[in-house]
Amino acid sequence: METRSERGSRRAFLIASLSVGVAWAAALVSGARAATGCGGEGTVTPPQTEGPYFKPNSPARASLIEPGMPGTRLVVEGSVLTADCKPVPRALLDFWQADAGGRYDNAGQRLRGHQLTDDAGHYRLETVVPAQYPGRTRHIHVKVQAPGRPALTTQLYFPGESANQRDGIFDPKLVMKIRDVEGGKIGAFDFVLRGG
Repeated sequence: METRSERGSRRAFLIASLSVGVAWAAALVSGARAATGCGGEGTVTPPQTEGPYFKPNSPARASLIEPGMPGTRLVVEGSVLTADCKPVPRALLDFWQADAGGRYDNAGQRLRGHQLTDDAGHYRLETVVPAQYPGRTRHIHVKVQAPGRPALTTQLYFPGESANQRDGIFDPKLVMKIRDVEGGKIGAFDFVLRGG
């Protein structure tokens, strides 16, 4: 039977563990915010080309990972914000990308999906790290749309890629903060939208 002291120690451990996790997540998101910046119309996320591989009507899902899918696991987290740093709840994010071999699924919906931000403007995507392919560095496509506003089409990039400088579309303002974790990578990026 567990004593009161053991129960208290276990409770304290669980609370401390949760606090560290929450603090880590907050630091990750605020670090992305500091890197992306908000605080005026001059800090909005830049648009980029949609490219030839967008398909409408992607499935609603926050995880693009399917059973047996090869590749390094990646979680991308962040917020959708206004230029004055207010969260945008229920913003639509539609993601599509190449697989770990550099191929897009143009027949089906593999590595394609959309989701809505929560009430605090947060999103979380589970996917795999896409491969480079001829002419392009590693990237993830995304459309972001606040309710009742025009969509922003852009791309997210990975830091430290040698192909970044050779890619004519690459924009350093769209580089995610990436860190290695056990089992894969975690990325952070906040989208800052024009208008209210």
